[in-house]
Amino acid sequence: MAPVGTPDRVTPCEQSHPPGPMCIIFFKFDPRPVSKNAYRLILAANRDEFYHRPSKLADFWGNNNEILSGLDMEEGREGGTWLGISTRGKLAALTNYLQPRLDRDARGRGELVAHFLTTDVDSLTYLKKVSAEGHLYNGFNLIAADLSTEKGDVICYYGNRGEPEPVVLAPGTYGLSNALLETPWRKLCFGKRLFLEAVERSQALPKDVLIAQLLDVLNNEEAQLPDPAIEDQGREYVQPILNKYAAVCVRCPDYGTRTNTIILVDADGHVTFTERSMLDKDPSRWETSTHEFRLQS
Repeated sequence: MAPVGTPDRVTPCEQSHPPGPMCIIFFKFDPRPVSKNAYRLILAANRDEFYHRPSKLADFWGNNNEILSGLDMEEGREGGTWLGISTRGKLAALTNYLQPRLDRDARGRGELVAHFLTTDVDSLTYLKKVSAEGHLYNGFNLIAADLSTEKGDVICYYGNRGEPEPVVLAPGTYGLSNALLETPWRKLCFGKRLFLEAVERSQALPKDVLIAQLLDVLNNEEAQLPDPAIEDQGREYVQPILNKYAAVCVRCPDYGTRTNTIILVDADGHVTFTERSMLDKDPSRWETSTHEFRLQS
């Protein structure tokens, strides 16, 4: 989503953090798992953002008890979101593409997720439409999925700084940060390895233990340095805080990881959506909530 304006006085960390909110997502999907104990989808994601940017915690949308997500409440960007899922099996997730200069007049990227969650169009068709308008936005990556117990799950990807057409992803494990899908930034490779360690144990773990281990992955603050790929893509903006930004969990005085989200979809289409959110702009205070439902499709 689009960045907020730069305040008159900012800390060195805030002044030089990469422009626009960042995120990181790890996910593994297998539309037809052999074991009844296996999950069709395991997704773990971080939202990195200014602590003071207003947003709503994940919940079903007002009178709409079909769509579940957090919501951006920044003036002019109200209603956008970075990650959401519907009871009909539509799922979408967004990360920004790290770029040194932003177009302040570009459209808000958070609308891309919200529009997909409210449309009847399938994921590939939607991303083809988005790709035709990709030039209207600053850099982004968009995952869109149709999760169907009957038809099998389809997950698609499009990044407007990559190939012109979206792709349908093969079942497997993926990592997405602020470059194109599977770009081997060191923090992405490190986090993906930790994610895989938890996923490989998933069938033997109680669900709450698996969620706790995935949250541990998302809150790892070990900087993965040196990383020339981030330096090259982010240039002078990322250099002053590379030791902070090069970790799965970003932690600066006024900016960083403020939401962890875990989504599990089991073989029967039962969804567990767990969100851990920072309270009152305070990195020492967090609240965890869980929503559960069964896919309608």
